[in-house]
Amino acid sequence: MRIGLVYDLRDDYRAMGYSEEQTVEFDSIETIDGMAGALERLGHEVDRIGHGKKLAQRLVLGDRWDMVWSIAEGVKGRCREAQVPALLELYDQPYAFSDATTMAIALDKAVAKRLVRDHGVPTAPFMLVESATEDLSGWTHFPAFVKPLAEGTGKGCELASKVANAAELLNAARALVHRFQQPALVEAFLPGREFTVGIVGNGARARVVGVMEIFLKKDADQGVYSMRNKEESEDLCFYENATDGVAQQVAERGLAAYKALGCQDSCRLDFRCDASGAPVFMEANPIAGMHPTHSDLPILSGLNGISYDQLIGLILEAAMERFGLGAAEARRIQRRRVG
Repeated sequence: MRIGLVYDLRDDYRAMGYSEEQTVEFDSIETIDGMAGALERLGHEVDRIGHGKKLAQRLVLGDRWDMVWSIAEGVKGRCREAQVPALLELYDQPYAFSDATTMAIALDKAVAKRLVRDHGVPTAPFMLVESATEDLSGWTHFPAFVKPLAEGTGKGCELASKVANAAELLNAARALVHRFQQPALVEAFLPGREFTVGIVGNGARARVVGVMEIFLKKDADQGVYSMRNKEESEDLCFYENATDGVAQQVAERGLAAYKALGCQDSCRLDFRCDASGAPVFMEANPIAGMHPTHSDLPILSGLNGISYDQLIGLILEAAMERFGLGAAEARRIQRRRVG
């Protein structure tokens, strides 16, 4: 198949003057090379399109692909991760990963929590702080954790995010609202074990590929899987495959949340345990990081005997099935390309 690769490259945006924090969600050339290499080893032709605006230009010119593989995060707005899927749907172009609705829901952490909670998956008590002038005196769940509503890769999650009293909460929430120009999400702090779970597939064929527990080394930011911890994970974190009873609960609740959010093809979901040791949903990542050795989804897959190429293949197979591109159709497309 001919696969169009859509992505936001960090180096491109740095060259435009964006800061390190603004580009932290974007991908390195190693990630793009890794995905392209895996797809090519699986027998596909890869067209490196680039970011969403380049995709729009190509679509207007009439270019089409058998499948588009997009990990583009977008630059601005609460629905930025939904922009590429919506554009692809406008042009009736098959693509991998979740649709625009799910992408927008998952990025807005409060909306995602409400939806998942309504489907019976536990979440921590939370509230939104929309402006720096709000009265927060009604919040009673301390310690609490404060983070931006619609960011990823640990942006805005740092040691100062954990607050012990009303004064600290007010300062942290005001600082985040000002810094990110968006609401701050306040949650009751979850003191227990931290997990991430990877899921691949659709409908009844959706399955957990692994549950991984996250541990912080002594030099890491303690108590939080922060942006610093994620960016320097090789030095500050270590990971273990998790299979005990709590991990099994994470798998069950992760799969329930995956279905509640309408995820497609693949997603990584984050859980943390409360004071009683029960796993609680934190957020979903329908555009999970795909660096072959640095990102959580490939790491947890590897811990469960699934190679990087196999992971890419499983996600692509799920997308193909969803669009009715079975093995026979894939062979027909390949013959057409060769001919």
